[in-house]
Amino acid sequence: MPDLGSLELLVAVVRTGSISGAARETGVTQQSASARLRAVERQLGLSLFQRSPSGTRPTLEGEVVASWADDVLAAVGRFRTATRTLRGESSARLTVAASQTVSARLLPLWLVALRRRQVEIGRTPTAVQLLSGNSTDAAALVRDGHADLAFIESTEVPVDLGATMVDQDELVLVVAPEHPWNGRGPVEFDTVADEPLVAREQGSGTRRAWEDEVRRRLGRDAAEPAVVLPTSAAVRSAVAGGLGAAVMSRREAADDIRLGRLRAVRTAGEPVIRPITALWRGGARDLSPAGRELIEVAVATARERVRPGRGTL
Repeated sequence: MPDLGSLELLVAVVRTGSISGAARETGVTQQSASARLRAVERQLGLSLFQRSPSGTRPTLEGEVVASWADDVLAAVGRFRTATRTLRGESSARLTVAASQTVSARLLPLWLVALRRRQVEIGRTPTAVQLLSGNSTDAAALVRDGHADLAFIESTEVPVDLGATMVDQDELVLVVAPEHPWNGRGPVEFDTVADEPLVAREQGSGTRRAWEDEVRRRLGRDAAEPAVVLPTSAAVRSAVAGGLGAAVMSRREAADDIRLGRLRAVRTAGEPVIRPITALWRGGARDLSPAGRELIEVAVATARERVRPGRGTL
C-alpha cells in the first residue's frame, strides 16, 4: 500500500498536469517526486503516467487509481477532523521555532492577531510555546520533531520540509554615527562586500542572505567578518560602539536608528530582500490546523502592511 504522501503526490500530478507542479504543491523536490511516483507504479504493478517533454498525463489506470486515492485522502481528512473534535478545542497546542528577527519583531504581532481572531469567533485560543534560535536551529527543531512549525529568514529553504513564504524582510547597512560611511552618498555594493563586517554566526539567516546576495551579484564571496556574534542585540551594540559596520534586518535596527545610536547607509543597486518562510514536516496535508491558522495570520499581516496607503517594508 503506498503511503499517504505518495497518494497525495499522485493526485496532485493528475490535477496539475506536471510532476514539477505537484512537487511544489506538496513541498518536495522534483527529483524526489519522480522517484516516489515510480515507486508507487512498482508497488501497484501498474503504469500510471505517460511522461513527455510537454508534461505528464495519467494513463487510464492512472486516472482510476488517482480517483481512488482521492477518496482515501478525503477519508483521512475526515478522520483527522473527527479526532480533533474529540480532543476538543481547549487542547490546541503549538510549538513554534523561530529565528531571532521573527521571534523578536514579527511573531508577537502574529500571536496577538491569532488570539484576537480566535476569541472573536468564540474559540479557546491556541497555547503557543516559542523556541528561538537562528534559522538553521529552527529548521532542525522541526525536522527532529521538537517543534510543529518554524519561521526562518534564510534564502536557503530545506527541501525535506514543507514550506511556504509568508513575508519578506529587507537587509540594511548600519554604522555608528561617527563612521566614515555615515552621511555619504550610496556606498558601492562591492565596497561593502569587501569590508570585514560585524556579523552573526554561521547558520544565521541574516548572514546567509547577505553572503548569497554577494555571490549572486558579484560572483564571489564576501570578505570574512571582522567579528562574529551570537545575537542581533550584540551586533547592534558592537556597531554602535564603533567596532565596524553590519548588514542586518531593517526591523531589528529600527529602534536604534530612530534613537540615533545607529545610522542606515544606502548602498548602490537594488535593496537586499530575503524571504520569511514557514516550515513544517511533510506536505500540505500534514500541516496542523493551528499551524495553518498561524500561517494565514502571518500572510494577512504582511498584506495589511503593504496595502496602498500603508507603506512598505
